[in-house]
Amino acid sequence: MKSKMQITFRNMKRSQAVEGWIASEVAKLETFYNRLMGCRVTVEVPHRHHKRGWPYHIRVDLTVPGGEIVVKREPSLIARSRRLGERASKKQSEVHIPHKKLRQAIDDAFKAAGRRLQDYARRQRGDIKSPSTLPEARVSSILPREGFGFLTSDDGREIYFHKNSVLGRAFPRLKVGTAVRFVEEAGEEGPQASTVRILARRGTQENAKVTAA
Repeated sequence: MKSKMQITFRNMKRSQAVEGWIASEVAKLETFYNRLMGCRVTVEVPHRHHKRGWPYHIRVDLTVPGGEIVVKREPSLIARSRRLGERASKKQSEVHIPHKKLRQAIDDAFKAAGRRLQDYARRQRGDIKSPSTLPEARVSSILPREGFGFLTSDDGREIYFHKNSVLGRAFPRLKVGTAVRFVEEAGEEGPQASTVRILARRGTQENAKVTAA
């Protein structure tokens, strides 16, 4: 393993087995991108979910040249409620929440991290479409404190994006109605934008550097 790895357990005991699973997943990431500099993984059992069998939260922070890639995996219904600014779903609905098994939660988080890392590697190689050929969308909602928002594409679809996907550290500039171009990928809960580029006004080109995606 070339990259520096750090694993943190919250509200649960440290486990050599879990550390082994994570080390194996990090090794896979290094086959996607051999310039990976570091990986920090947090495995957490939320305070309100101390009962046996409740879901886990997984966070993967990848250090790459020029920035970081951050992937979070939380129980789907809770994550969706947070995105929409709603209250947590009722307890009777939680029986349908995935990620009740820790290994599955880790696998899902690293699959998402792998997709993001491969996309980052392609951009570094220049193996991406010209910005002018990417589809257009407008910001339909944005939650600055939470660090994410949603786009509405030209065909009316809702597409999630994270602040780290916005080129040029331009997330604070986004407002409802801002026109963007984006790169789409399949996410756990539907389509999401792995890259978001603000459309320049008056025909000028937006010069943006990829800091993380």
